[in-house]
Amino acid sequence: MLDKRLLIITGKGGVGKSAVTAALALRAAYDGKRVLAIAMTDDAGLAVHLGIEQLRYRPTHIISGLEAVAIERPEALNEYLRVQLGVPRLAQLGPLARAFDAVASTAPGIREVITIGKVLYETRKGTWDLVVADGPPTGQIGSHLRAPATVARLVGAGKVLDQTGWMARLLRDTTTTGLIVVTTAEELPVTETLESLVAVDEENLVGIENVIVNRTLDPLDGDIDQLGDGPAKQAALLHSALFDEQERWIAHLPDGPRVPYFFGLHTPSEVAARMADLWGML
Repeated sequence: MLDKRLLIITGKGGVGKSAVTAALALRAAYDGKRVLAIAMTDDAGLAVHLGIEQLRYRPTHIISGLEAVAIERPEALNEYLRVQLGVPRLAQLGPLARAFDAVASTAPGIREVITIGKVLYETRKGTWDLVVADGPPTGQIGSHLRAPATVARLVGAGKVLDQTGWMARLLRDTTTTGLIVVTTAEELPVTETLESLVAVDEENLVGIENVIVNRTLDPLDGDIDQLGDGPAKQAALLHSALFDEQERWIAHLPDGPRVPYFFGLHTPSEVAARMADLWGML
């Protein structure tokens, strides 16, 4: 997974996509890469898994080799207008940004293209060996991946069309970009994951790098029937039943990494660090 230059992480809310994003960023930094972790739509999850209170638009140093940012749309819009469209630095961007934001409220794809555009710009400019983006959940990821094409149809010509063109090409470049879908082995997350995989593949929006199943259980060793009646046997029966249920849902998914349930770990940063260490042993 870490051979790409851009990884976009998505998943149904609550399945651990921010933990996976943080762990991948940490693992790549441990391996000597220059890494940028980006919170695309909500910085809280990525921030706590990286062990800090809050992320800003300007990079925050996490560990050697790893910086992290959160996309703030007004700042991203200012950067887009200056860097991508060549609006003069002395221009008064405040009124222009407010007008643009008003248009974005009604025009399809504008807000999303500003968000995904920041991620793609950081990948393209070459400062980082790897950009890891904590993306929107599966219910919203499609609109972000489609945004360059949506805006291209809207504008029809000019610099904005040129920009959306390279964005779409970078997303579809499977040597550079990969989508990682995180799920848990439960009915609703698996169903959403499968629907997202079909939509992304049919529309050729981005290459699918992996499906990661989080919080999986290992089978129990030994014969449960040998346990005497009591709490230990009841716990073993429950574990076994949950394991069988997980395996039933995992069977619907393509092969991919499994992340075990980390019993006894309580803080988000501990979970991300443990996950990063686990991938270092694979």
